[in-house]
Amino acid sequence: MQGSDGWHRVAALAELIADAPFPAKLGGTPIALYRVGDRVYALDDVCTHELALLSQGFVEGGAVECPLHGARFDIATGRCLAPPATENLRVYEVRVEGDEIFVRAS
Repeated sequence: MQGSDGWHRVAALAELIADAPFPAKLGGTPIALYRVGDRVYALDDVCTHELALLSQGFVEGGAVECPLHGARFDIATGRCLAPPATENLRVYEVRVEGDEIFVRAS
């Protein structure tokens, strides 16, 4: 559901497991949600190297590793940390209200 301010409800907080990617949709765009410590992050779900889904990847040390070729991205910033990818991921603004996770489409 989208509000007039661009926020979309994408998941319930209870659906997220710490340090495990969670696939979601922002409109028609595939995104991945990550619960790291007390924070929730939302990034593009598609690796910038090839079309692998990062929500099927591995999370360790605040980074997600692509399951296809091993590119790594910082979950908090989307910054590419390891090849073969060279482009950063898009990061989305996240808001948690009670048990609901909202992501802003901008």
